[in-house]
Amino acid sequence: MPALELQTQLDALREELDRNPPSTPEERAELTDLMEQLQARVELENATHADSLVDNVNYAAERFEVKHPGLAGTLRNIVQTLGSIGI
Repeated sequence: MPALELQTQLDALREELDRNPPSTPEERAELTDLMEQLQARVELENATHADSLVDNVNYAAERFEVKHPGLAGTLRNIVQTLGSIGI
């Protein structure tokens, strides 16, 4: 998941900045602004893609329930798996 990877890297950046802060207030402000933009992107990615992905899989499961119950069951398993991994 790209958002998860980005969040992990953003957390690493925060830790690095805590250990070795920039030498000037301007550098700190620039990096703080950049981290806020990255965090907003992560939150947007999580809100839009995760919800729409689960919704799309649920919709497909409902659509195939009558004619292809095996396929629908597999799709429902995918929804459960996505939920268990936090998506």
